[in-house]
Amino acid sequence: MLRLIPTAPATTAGERAAAQMLHLPEASLPVPVIAAAAELIAERAQDRDPVIREVAAAVLAGPAAASESAAG
Repeated sequence: MLRLIPTAPATTAGERAAAQMLHLPEASLPVPVIAAAAELIAERAQDRDPVIREVAAAVLAGPAAASESAAG
């Protein structure tokens, strides 16, 4: 069975959120929910682990691109 959400005891809320969001091709959520999720994931952009930094950047690119296209 493929697990989309990390279950190791050492995972953080940001790691779990990043793993979940990477598997969402599209989502319709209220702006405050997206902002809160982005804030949690942004904390991981400075992680010591390069894989976590890469995932955080990839996840954050989605909402940033969506907000730019909605504004333009």
